[in-house]
Amino acid sequence: MFGKKMFPGGVHPREGVNGKAVNSGNPIRELPAPKRVIIPLSQHIGAPAAALVKKGDTVLMGQKIGEPCGFVSAAVHASVSGKVVSIENVLVASGASVPAVVIENDFQDSWCALSPSDHPETLTAAELQEIIREAGIVGLGGATFPTSVKLTAPEGKSFEMLIINGAECEPYLTADHRLMLEKAADIVDGIHLIMLALDIPKAIIGVENNKKDAIAVLKAAAESVEGVTVCALPVMYPQGGEKQLIYATTRRKVPTGGLPVDVGCVVCNVGTIYAVQQAIREGKPLIQRVVTMGGLVNNPGNFMFRIGTTVESLIEACGGLSPDVVKLISGGPMMGAALPDAAVPMTKGTSGILALGKEAAEMPESPCINCGRCVKACPMRLVPTKLDLLVRGGNYEDAEKCGVLNCMECGACTFACPAKRLLTQSCRTGKRIINANKKAAAQKAAAEATKE
Repeated sequence: MFGKKMFPGGVHPREGVNGKAVNSGNPIRELPAPKRVIIPLSQHIGAPAAALVKKGDTVLMGQKIGEPCGFVSAAVHASVSGKVVSIENVLVASGASVPAVVIENDFQDSWCALSPSDHPETLTAAELQEIIREAGIVGLGGATFPTSVKLTAPEGKSFEMLIINGAECEPYLTADHRLMLEKAADIVDGIHLIMLALDIPKAIIGVENNKKDAIAVLKAAAESVEGVTVCALPVMYPQGGEKQLIYATTRRKVPTGGLPVDVGCVVCNVGTIYAVQQAIREGKPLIQRVVTMGGLVNNPGNFMFRIGTTVESLIEACGGLSPDVVKLISGGPMMGAALPDAAVPMTKGTSGILALGKEAAEMPESPCINCGRCVKACPMRLVPTKLDLLVRGGNYEDAEKCGVLNCMECGACTFACPAKRLLTQSCRTGKRIINANKKAAAQKAAAEATKE
């Protein structure tokens, strides 16, 4: 049996210097806007946005500069006012090269005309989804899935419960913690507005119990809102995974291959909820968010930054790095990506920048000793060792049968492995190849059908 409000598997990652204990006490500071912002047109899951501006155009802060292309896509907005100096391909945290709009800041912060809702408490579901889509809001917990799509229930299904992810279970990261402390009333207001628009009777804010101060202020803010409760959760990674959070707070199990809506739930990060509230009440699009700068940095902290600010600007504002830094990571140490360059822009999905030392250095793999620790750690009840062997052997059909597509890439198996096997990387590779093969097969079938 699992403990109270617990889920299968999970691990307790260690933290090094300037971890949560240090940064959780650092209030959010405004990061100075840079001379230039580099705003990628693809900083979300789905189709990239199409540029609405060209070189030489003058833009206002908050102006839409990228139009969503397709249902699963997100708008992109200028985070400063100034002049578009180029539209070019740039390297982003994932290592991919994507088109971006480069804007020279005039430091006037001249806003475009904003359109806050004139009836926030009586929004329809369609009106709410349109506001969110126009504001370019995506999941700020790291997945960056367009929020307007997530809050659209498929035909024949409905949302019974809104689950708010305030777990922030990754080591070092404290951006959500500080946001909950400093913007609790706005977050609860956003929850209430979403509940009203989507006719959801109940909302649960899940927060790990190492954030007792955040739990207290959220409970106080939620006292006057019917149907909103705050749930203190045991500290365990990956407590913030959608399926794990749903099970921990409701005991509902999302079926294999299913979605939260299959059990009547929809999950949103606290940062996403705050962005939705700002879009409804103030008419503000998503042009800034909070990021944690932690690890081997001289002055760690939590910063509100303009989308398109580079990592090197953040590092400079923190007084530089320790000479012992081995690796820069965008995100947390468990699911984050090693940065190819400090010149990359920070985007809607940037929750943290970590400067790690020798503990982040890659260790050589050794043969599997069949200890079973990865199986015990896996929150999805998979057998990572078997999947690793199948993927490395090119047996993708059997890997799919054994559930590799259900891997959430949390990194718990790799963390638990004493042989330092790259289990998560194998699963990620297998998923990518299987999905690519399926896409190619579908395109081939469509082409053959056209010929007929």
